[in-house]
Amino acid sequence: MSDVRVAVVMGVSGSGKTTLAQALATYWSATFLDADDFHSAEAKAHMASGKPLTDAMRVPWVQRIAADLQRRVAAGERVALAFSGLRRAHRDMLRATGLPLRFLYLQGDAALVSARMRARTGHYMPLSLLESQFAALEEPVDEPGVATVAVDLAPGEQLRRALALLAGPP
Repeated sequence: MSDVRVAVVMGVSGSGKTTLAQALATYWSATFLDADDFHSAEAKAHMASGKPLTDAMRVPWVQRIAADLQRRVAAGERVALAFSGLRRAHRDMLRATGLPLRFLYLQGDAALVSARMRARTGHYMPLSLLESQFAALEEPVDEPGVATVAVDLAPGEQLRRALALLAGPP
């Protein structure tokens, strides 16, 4: 296994970040974290009302995540984080922690992700915001420490690919 301590599973809402990050946490002996849990009540209410967050609204959220990751890794934990990571600036904020991390980008088309979102229940993110998620997404093409995992792979195959990517060179 490589020296990676944080696996950041990223992509738009409905791409399967939580499913893959939870599976990674189990098989990689890591703590699962959902970045959604770091949103303020105000931010969740904002999104639930159908309004996308601005970049400025996302900065304190990413700062809270970065601080928690630093604390956990300093305590010896490995972390599997489900994190949208739509903007490069936000990914760079996590990189700036200096932690050994790898991004696993769940890449898929809007039609498939939309179908997934329609099938789920109990999430504050409405389907109406999916278009804004794709619009805000700056795909991590040629960024350091990023590997792509296809959204349309079966969950077991996604996990096998993710584990192999974490074990290999960046």
